[in-house]
Amino acid sequence: MKTLLLVRHAKSDWDASGLTDFDRPLNERGKKDAPVMAARLLEKKIPIDACIASPAKRAAKTAKSFAEEYRLSGQDIRFMEELYLPAASVFYSVIERTEDTLQHIAIFSHNNGITDFANELTDTRIDNIPTCGIFAVKIHCDSWKDFRKAPKEFWFFDSPKAKG
Repeated sequence: MKTLLLVRHAKSDWDASGLTDFDRPLNERGKKDAPVMAARLLEKKIPIDACIASPAKRAAKTAKSFAEEYRLSGQDIRFMEELYLPAASVFYSVIERTEDTLQHIAIFSHNNGITDFANELTDTRIDNIPTCGIFAVKIHCDSWKDFRKAPKEFWFFDSPKAKG
């Protein structure tokens, strides 16, 4: 059994003028929410072996905040260009290339792709994964290469505005 956490990046700063979308940083709420959500997962003893993230500044910072809370090393964070504003189909190829030694991965990316992908995985539907929201799935397989066809079950959903 493997587990997948889909994490939308934390709240970004739309007031950061002169920056490209890729370079938008987290706003104050985003800087607060990311470590809080990671700590909430830790309290529930939900493991993360590696963080795989969009290299966009807001997603990268969110992933780094989770990695810091989990005391993961720098090599446990991977940045993949294709996770920047991806179509839902991109997630499959990213996951299928993950090493089988990793049992529990967290992917940090953007909407609309991350919500669309979450809705393809199980019968559980969500209108929108909010910023720093987490959609978790259990996958019944031994190899990530089998992810696409493997049975999947919805595990949980959490967000900063939920009661935790």
